[in-house]
Amino acid sequence: MKKSIMIVLFGLVALAGCKDNVQKPKVKYTTAAKKTAAPKRVDSTQIKVADLPVLMDGTQYLIHPVGDIRIYDDSSREYGSSRTNSSVSYAISNYNRYEITGYFENLKFQHVDSTALRPLTMEKIQIQTVTYLNTTAQRTKKQLLLYTLVDNDTNQDGKVDANDIKAFYISNINGTGFKKLSGDMQELLDWSLIDAQNRIYFRTLEDINKNGAFDKNDAVHYHFVNLASANFNVTDYEPVQ
Repeated sequence: MKKSIMIVLFGLVALAGCKDNVQKPKVKYTTAAKKTAAPKRVDSTQIKVADLPVLMDGTQYLIHPVGDIRIYDDSSREYGSSRTNSSVSYAISNYNRYEITGYFENLKFQHVDSTALRPLTMEKIQIQTVTYLNTTAQRTKKQLLLYTLVDNDTNQDGKVDANDIKAFYISNINGTGFKKLSGDMQELLDWSLIDAQNRIYFRTLEDINKNGAFDKNDAVHYHFVNLASANFNVTDYEPVQ
């Protein structure tokens, strides 16, 4: 009898371990409401901040990344103390030459001769990378930005974050003409600039079997955009056929 109980207990532990290793899907197609346990109350404050502005070489627009940070209460701090919590980072992005990276929710654009700030979008998004096409600007005088970001709560967890499908966007250097290049519900895999053609090539992955996960049974799509075109229309091509 004791041996049987031990086997059952071992099976339950193994089952729990397997459950923890299951990868969470990026897509959910059900809209049925689910009951969830009340979240544990955490004493914290979420504040909106902007990083110091970035000016890409050869451009006339300051770019201000904007996002939220969360500050947790330090219960060990004495009452009335003005000590700053050194563990809190107020940075939401990083700048490296012609690219801004991080996890932030918007950009504000400001001409160097103006005090006015213009937001990139009013929609709920999470921006992960912003790349200035410097070589394109040198050749064509057309100053463009490419974005990888999340624009939809595809896994229906109530948040727009890195656990959702990553999309591909383009805009002018001042944030105007902000346009989605990748298809809806298609995950951006990668992209490449071909200067000789003045084109952006990129690949996306579509969950064609609707199982909520990206796997070998799904479809890879191939696209390019002619940067000389007025509307940046996307063209599909089939290199594997």
